[in-house]
Amino acid sequence: MGKNMTEKIFETKCGNIHYWINEKSTSLCLIFLPGLTADHTLFEKQIEYFQDKYRVLVWDPPEHAASWPFDFSFDLKDKAEWLDGIFIQDGIENPVIIGQSMGGYVGQMYSQLFPDKLKGFVSIDSAPLQRKYVTAAEIWLLKRMEPVYLHYPWRSLLKSGTNGVAQSVYGRELMYRMMMTYDNDQVRYSKISGHGFRMLAEAMEADLPYEIKCPALLICGEKDQAGSCIRYNKAWHKNTNIPIEWIKRAGHNSNTDEPEKVNAIIEKFLKNVK
Repeated sequence: MGKNMTEKIFETKCGNIHYWINEKSTSLCLIFLPGLTADHTLFEKQIEYFQDKYRVLVWDPPEHAASWPFDFSFDLKDKAEWLDGIFIQDGIENPVIIGQSMGGYVGQMYSQLFPDKLKGFVSIDSAPLQRKYVTAAEIWLLKRMEPVYLHYPWRSLLKSGTNGVAQSVYGRELMYRMMMTYDNDQVRYSKISGHGFRMLAEAMEADLPYEIKCPALLICGEKDQAGSCIRYNKAWHKNTNIPIEWIKRAGHNSNTDEPEKVNAIIEKFLKNVK
């Protein structure tokens, strides 16, 4: 993690959440939220770039990496509420959530619960949380992913999990490192994945507005192969007029495939956030 980052802990009823923050005083605080099975290192290129310019925070999501042991009896709403608890603990009043994949869903839930607190929202290879975008079959599948991951050969899972989300050598090596956290514990990896997808399905079924009321931006890799991410982002942009940036030569983890490009896009976006 960056040279100015301090590791901290937020205690919850289910376990301790580990996060990293700098002490820079700026009008905005950038909150980096990694995707499912990823950890805080997913954003190392963003932390390196922004830590001298802004106050920045990144977490290991509940159950993931350092935020373990953790009880699985929580939902997406709990996650957003814990995030707000971290903001209160650290005196963060102007958060800009930058969420990759599952991190983007946490950001939308945060926007639903605390619409007046969020100052900006950047979705990186995520998708809309509204019910209307997904089919009943997709929701049915999301709730039944744990056994799929449990019975898939681990070596094949490692290969598809790294090559499937990134196009660059750096992006693939980084994802491989993150997945190797669970190398001797495929049961935990499967539970994290299954629980994450189930939380997602339940949040969609709740059929809440999930409206983004602050300045927002969508970023998506042109080679994103995760689920129907590209189709969702096209529809999301069309229905909401939220601006979208397509990243050439980038997969699902576009911030690791084209970090300089993504950093520049985020920086430009921040200039219009008050």
